[in-house]
Amino acid sequence: PVWNLAKDSTGLRFRFVTDATEISARWTVRKPDRLALPHMPATGVSGLDLYVRDAGEWKWVGAGRPAKGTTEAALVRGLAKGPKREFTLYLPLYNGLESIELGVPAGAVLEAAPDRYAGRKPIVFYGTSILQGGCASRPGMAYPSIVGRALDWPTINLGFSGNGKTEPEMAQLLAELDPAAYVLDSLPNLDVAEVKARVEPFVQTLRAARPGTPIILVENVAYSDTGFIEGRRAKVAEANAYLRQLHDRLKKAGDKQLYYIPASHLFGGDGEDTVDGVHPTDLGF
Repeated sequence: PVWNLAKDSTGLRFRFVTDATEISARWTVRKPDRLALPHMPATGVSGLDLYVRDAGEWKWVGAGRPAKGTTEAALVRGLAKGPKREFTLYLPLYNGLESIELGVPAGAVLEAAPDRYAGRKPIVFYGTSILQGGCASRPGMAYPSIVGRALDWPTINLGFSGNGKTEPEMAQLLAELDPAAYVLDSLPNLDVAEVKARVEPFVQTLRAARPGTPIILVENVAYSDTGFIEGRRAKVAEANAYLRQLHDRLKKAGDKQLYYIPASHLFGGDGEDTVDGVHPTDLGF
């Protein structure tokens, strides 16, 4: 399942520069019979998402709605004429691509974007369906992508829906990377016994390979119904209590590059920002 999910294009994006007043795309998805999920729209599962760089910030400007097989669609029309602009095009979250092409009017310039991220190591995110982007309405709304735009920083999204199991093999693979930071957000896919058995060895493997790289531990998100479903409440509380104890113990032992994100403010607290109590809407992300 991990390898199959790795073929999804979540987190991938193209950056380009153009002076075109209209930008179109033609794309063919790997899984044409699964454009959408029961709880996630086709625009997020299999669509495209276009942002433009404006006054030093990334602004949303258009999206591509997928059709079965190959889709050809205008992402944005009627852009003001003027100098070249830099764009970012996010690829589907829960589908992969067989091919993709960009289209601009005849005479328009279309160039690779400047390498503004030269020398910036990417932030590596590892986790579950939430991290992969379930259930965002558009690819750019998965939270690693939101973080990447806010910091104007390259990111790698290693979210595996239902399969962020924190296996030792995944720790070894992540340790081969040389990122700016690791963000570990896999607790929702683990039961309490797995949390206690797997998280510390995972962190130790990364730390042994990357002594100075920040490792950011993210608590299990507080599901919208944890105040009412005792089993959920107990699992989240026990898993997060262990993670906090692990963080504090490793910090006390001298790990100065370990950081912690509590669950208390990951969601808004009113229960109105998920699809099913677990997976965020765009508001939740």
